[in-house]
Amino acid sequence: MEGAGPMLELADALLGSLASGRRLAVATVVAVDGSAPRALGTSMAVDDQGRVIGSISGGCVEGAVYDACTRVLDTGVGEVCEFGFTDADAFEVGLACGGRLRVFVQELGLPGARSEVAQGVLEELRRARDGRAAGIAVVLGADAGGAAGLRLVTAHADAAGEQGAIGEPDTAVEQGAAGGPDAVNARDATGEPDAVGRRVSEELRASIHAGRSVHRRVDCDGRVVEAVMLVSAPPPRLIVFGAVDFSAALSRAGAVLGYRVTVCDARPVFATADRFPDAEVVNRWPSDYLAETEVDERTVVCILTHDDKFDIPLLETALALPVAYVGAMGSRTTHERRLAALRERGIDEAALASLHSPIGLDLGASTPEETAVSILAEVLMARNAASAAPLRATSGAIHPRAAAAAATPAAAAPPAPSATLSATAAATDTAPASAAASTAVPMTAASTREESR
Repeated sequence: MEGAGPMLELADALLGSLASGRRLAVATVVAVDGSAPRALGTSMAVDDQGRVIGSISGGCVEGAVYDACTRVLDTGVGEVCEFGFTDADAFEVGLACGGRLRVFVQELGLPGARSEVAQGVLEELRRARDGRAAGIAVVLGADAGGAAGLRLVTAHADAAGEQGAIGEPDTAVEQGAAGGPDAVNARDATGEPDAVGRRVSEELRASIHAGRSVHRRVDCDGRVVEAVMLVSAPPPRLIVFGAVDFSAALSRAGAVLGYRVTVCDARPVFATADRFPDAEVVNRWPSDYLAETEVDERTVVCILTHDDKFDIPLLETALALPVAYVGAMGSRTTHERRLAALRERGIDEAALASLHSPIGLDLGASTPEETAVSILAEVLMARNAASAAPLRATSGAIHPRAAAAAATPAAAAPPAPSATLSATAAATDTAPASAAASTAVPMTAASTREESR
């Protein structure tokens, strides 16, 4: 079994399996409720030889998901499965957290065969494998052309395409139009741009820019559909100014958290690759470099130079940028002196209030390594709008932001499958699952399965 991760983070293994002539069933978490152990977008795949790639829940429902994947490989009919657990039977299958997962399972077929993967989907997988921005949206519901089922919409129109509706294994895969980044990559039966595909693709590109997989309700010309945006974006940047021991510890810790780290210092004798092996090292005047380098709303800027000739112009530049976090090291006296200097330069109070200084959370840190933990803890707090309070002193969901992003009707009483997928049930059958019986409700173009243990 290879490492767990969102669907696009499994791109290398998925592409390798397809290139080796193996069909796949990919299960992806499209809704999370409560303290479920994995995040929105987490995926697991099973190939036609029974090999497993990734993990959905860290072991809790893998058996049932494996069964769903093998069914989809047998039939070509995709499924939406819901795994909900009560206190009485939670331990029966190992999900003691009491959470709830909704999982979308779809076959990825070989060229010329059933459920052939659209070129657009393959391109997004290749982009993710190569470390480039990529995105696939799972649209939950009927499409604009009226065909029921679930569909995949991709983000990049230059190799656009969408996977056909699940449950229609013999349906030809729709391909999109070539063009620039704003071109439409979803089409209806007549070949004209379809409102759902167009709007979902727009929202998907916005999610890629933000760097987060999210669940959204998308207004498509007056019609609202649910879509899960699965994104893979280049790592967010952590730009550290000042080639000091604290910076070395921070760059190491930042790399562990997945940041692309840059250390910038105007003094080449201190800023060397040997001192900062986990970072890109830049010998530039700090404020000049920050004004020219690429940043976005995920970028973290940490100023550890502790020298006003660097700090003041650097803070003036940083506080004007659309970044996630700006922090500066120094005493409270130094902080007040900096504020006075920045006010003299015309920096407004709203910008000054966004400055995290003195940098870090009060953890009693003293060594460079402890200080790195303090700083990154504050970065996580700011990024997630968290309280930084001990979990034992809080109540409610442990992961409230993830729960809010993944909120769907599954978080409340599950809706009728026909309402969820805009299709009507043709019949109700009973099928076995790994740990308990479950009910399958075949749909016009997809089936849903609700599994309660």
